[in-house]
Amino acid sequence: MVAKSNGSDSADVPDRLISALCYFYPFFDGIQYGKYVITQFYPVQAIIQPLVPAIRVFKSFPFNGFLVFLTLYFVVVRNPNFSRYVRFNTMQAIVLDVLLIFPDLLERGFNPRDGLGLDLMMSLDSTVFFFLLVCLVYGSSSCLMGQIPRLPIVAEAADRQVL
Repeated sequence: MVAKSNGSDSADVPDRLISALCYFYPFFDGIQYGKYVITQFYPVQAIIQPLVPAIRVFKSFPFNGFLVFLTLYFVVVRNPNFSRYVRFNTMQAIVLDVLLIFPDLLERGFNPRDGLGLDLMMSLDSTVFFFLLVCLVYGSSSCLMGQIPRLPIVAEAADRQVL
């Protein structure tokens, strides 16, 4: 569901750009879930290829994800100098990233090498990857158009965190 922004949720051009960029954070953090899809489907490779330099920078230091999380949360979400529009979209991206803990735990605890278990793991990873890709495209494009994207699963949690 997309709602038009109103007076309290100003969506000027800088707000739109900052909000759109925030959705790259969970996508970059969860790119490893696309390992099966990216290697097997050229159209997905073509979409990801322009992002590879930024993904490499993001993944170059093991604590970059955590540092980006802290920066986004304390510098953007908890900063009333940013509009609610920016803070809400940033919080949605953060919540989406936090949810990546669950497939990561499942993958660490259940690491099959072949058979049905591997097929299930490949399906789970691919589903997580496509969900992140859809959230990136939907979230960023909605923000660039000045609309408020409401992502499934995370929008309510983001609303509760952004006052």
